Amino acid sequence: MKHLFILLLIICSTITTAFAQKNQTKPTNVINSLNFIISQYGLKEGQTYSVNKNPNTNIIESSERVVRFTCDKDLASIESLSDNFMKDEPISYQILHIMPDNNQYFTIKAVTGDKTKYYHIRTKSTQEMWLMCTKNPNNPQLRDAYAIAWEDNNAGMFEGTIYMITSLRPDIYEKTQESPKKVFKIEGRVDANIKDSLYNIYIADSRSALYALDDDDYVACVPVINKRFEYQTELDHPVAGRLRCIFPDGSLCSAWIDLDFVPGETYHITVHNGYYDDDEDYERRVGRYSGNSLINEEDIADVADTIDAVADMQPATDFEPTPHQMMLFQQKWQNIGPNIEAVRASYKYIEQAQKTNPAFGTVNLEIIFAQIDEKNKELDKQFHELLKIIKSFDLANHDAYEIYSDTYAHMLKFYADQSQALTELNKSYGSLPKNVQKAQKRINKLTEKYLKEIIKVEN
Repeated sequence: MKHLFILLLIICSTITTAFAQKNQTKPTNVINSLNFIISQYGLKEGQTYSVNKNPNTNIIESSERVVRFTCDKDLASIESLSDNFMKDEPISYQILHIMPDNNQYFTIKAVTGDKTKYYHIRTKSTQEMWLMCTKNPNNPQLRDAYAIAWEDNNAGMFEGTIYMITSLRPDIYEKTQESPKKVFKIEGRVDANIKDSLYNIYIADSRSALYALDDDDYVACVPVINKRFEYQTELDHPVAGRLRCIFPDGSLCSAWIDLDFVPGETYHITVHNGYYDDDEDYERRVGRYSGNSLINEEDIADVADTIDAVADMQPATDFEPTPHQMMLFQQKWQNIGPNIEAVRASYKYIEQAQKTNPAFGTVNLEIIFAQIDEKNKELDKQFHELLKIIKSFDLANHDAYEIYSDTYAHMLKFYADQSQALTELNKSYGSLPKNVQKAQKRINKLTEKYLKEIIKVEN
């Protein structure tokens, strides 16, 4: 009889526990633990708290509470976090625990109406993190996310941040998107002799919005593994994107790479020491030189604007080349145009960056001018091939000779405008780094080369 009584107690206890879990709608153990830490050890500096309610129903549509804290390493509330998260695990639909020395980083995406915000929960490998997501008990379309991340500050204390976020449930929001989403992907490599360890990814709807982002407004932190890194995301429209390296010591590189992120496309990139190899096919089809670029969307007035456009290379005259000559001329020019635009875009970028980014310095110039120099080197070959075709025209004809002479004049102006830009940079920085000096020498050499040729033609 005694054994039967004990058995009945066990059964009743099990039924009571199960019933309580079934009727529990909030992770009360987790909430109580986080609220206790906030009330006792929360820092007033940097706190955020907001609640948005439907004006008709007074039901919460979104809320946010972010609090930094500092506490003793032996605080019982920190030690009991694991138990409390596991106690509430049955009512959650997502739970995650990441221990220190794990290179996994974590970000929460919160969507409210037409706004999207990213919360970077775990940003260091030294942090421990707990996360729990549950359905909101008052509105099943919402998600309640509770997270905490902390680390040892090497002074006998823990430092961390607590997040309590209510927003649209991602699974419901993604299903209701009208525009079909496609995957954009970056496949990257890094040189064996550089120590890039992570890349922050930034996304904005426009170039100006991208430049308005703060350093910590990244949407993902991508690790470099075996000298390779990869990032992908679903997009329903092109956006302006940025890659920015994090060095092994945790510092952000002062330079970055801006790209057009286009749905359904893959960008291939190789990062070297001070420069990178871009994906020229991508840039011409859908990127910087396609005519639809968000990165080049702003028409900034600067020294590069005087570099002449394609139409200026061929003056209006009565002379008409043969169909074969014209075909060759157009083919060569189609190859030249994107490279000229690439050089123009680089100078525009430098001009804008100097105005908007106080950290822009000679390291950035090293990277950009490595690319400018390569483009000028390639353009020299292309100009030479174009001039050979023009030389096949009947130069005894006055109009044909004018085309030949004007082509030289425009090329010289192209290099003269770059020289002027370099002069302005030298005034700004006092001295120019190695790659800029190398590019300047090539520009001077090409200017002298084509000046001698035009003098030869004139005589």
